[in-house]
Amino acid sequence: MPERLVFIGLGSNQGDREGSLSGAIRALRGAGVMPVLCSSVYRTEPLEVIDQEEFLNQVVGCLTVLSPEEILEICLEVERSMGRLRTREKGPRGIDLDLLLCGDDIRDDTALRVPHPRMHLRRFVLVPLVEVAPGARHPLLRKTAAELLLDCHDRSRVERLGVPAEGELL
Repeated sequence: MPERLVFIGLGSNQGDREGSLSGAIRALRGAGVMPVLCSSVYRTEPLEVIDQEEFLNQVVGCLTVLSPEEILEICLEVERSMGRLRTREKGPRGIDLDLLLCGDDIRDDTALRVPHPRMHLRRFVLVPLVEVAPGARHPLLRKTAAELLLDCHDRSRVERLGVPAEGELL
């Protein structure tokens, strides 16, 4: 399988949130999913389950030859290794990794759905994605990330905190 660019969304709203994001990026690199694009960190309000702390969110673009299934397993292993326990759907978490786009690959089964089925509905995903890859194309909706953001009805707060220092995370 040729090397391609995949996009992973990261989020945290417990503990050392910034440390969790940078630790997850280091873990992805260590597992062969090489971050080459890294958005700023954004403070975002929780959606759907609102009785929890604010999140920090970020999107990374990674080069890899791995399949979507292998990337998902790495994401889940990074979450487990960082202590993620799934006690409540969409509840508080120290780290969350979502496979957003995997080139033009499409998967729709119980174990894996890519592109992420709700990414086009979430500003906390689209704003950082547009920062690093406005032309990234959704293979089902046939729109770029920038077009998806323009069409997004979500008006939740997505506040940019700062740009990572050159080479800080990559």
